[in-house]
Amino acid sequence: MTFADVLLQLESGLRRELPGSTAHALLSPQPRRAWPPGFNPARIRLAAGLLLVFPHSSSSDRAHIVLTVRAHALRHGGQVSLPGGVVDPGETFEQTALREAHEEIALTTHGVEVLGPLTPLDIPVSGFRLHPIVAAIDHAPRLHPADAEVARILRIDLDELCDGAALVATRRTRDGHTLDVPAFRVAGVEIWGATAMVLAEFLVLLGWHGPRPAPATA
Repeated sequence: MTFADVLLQLESGLRRELPGSTAHALLSPQPRRAWPPGFNPARIRLAAGLLLVFPHSSSSDRAHIVLTVRAHALRHGGQVSLPGGVVDPGETFEQTALREAHEEIALTTHGVEVLGPLTPLDIPVSGFRLHPIVAAIDHAPRLHPADAEVARILRIDLDELCDGAALVATRRTRDGHTLDVPAFRVAGVEIWGATAMVLAEFLVLLGWHGPRPAPATA
């Protein structure tokens, strides 16, 4: 997918009703964790993450996105996530996403165009409601990881992400129970959980149809 084509599809898709939970379910762990009974929604912490699209280089127009591998000292260390964090008082979700991207990966926000929000995603395991913000920049940005927060910056080719070979079925253990967890396996990492669910909605806007159904058996 070229950067120009992706921009056109995103600009169109973000103006329409978003696929939301239908798209999230394509990459959701099963069974999915819910808020505990009696949980007070007022305790949900708001966060925002940046889903930045850019062309690979001046000689290649192939569209890429930026993800990060969380530093191992952090909660959920080693997992793949969007650059992002907690919303500060008085901030919009867009402001938070851009600020956190600057702090975590040294993204210079000059020239970054915010295209719009994806559907907010509740993450009960950490108590957050994540607001993904889609943005674009017309060149490959120079990025540097914040040592305390980011172990590695990932520049993911959208063609590789959309390739059916990138989808894998994994199993993970939580609270003594085994979960079936779909994931993307690209760039030497597995992307699962909330990040994969956000990416599923993003990719559906680009015409992706999700995992292929298993063939029927006799």
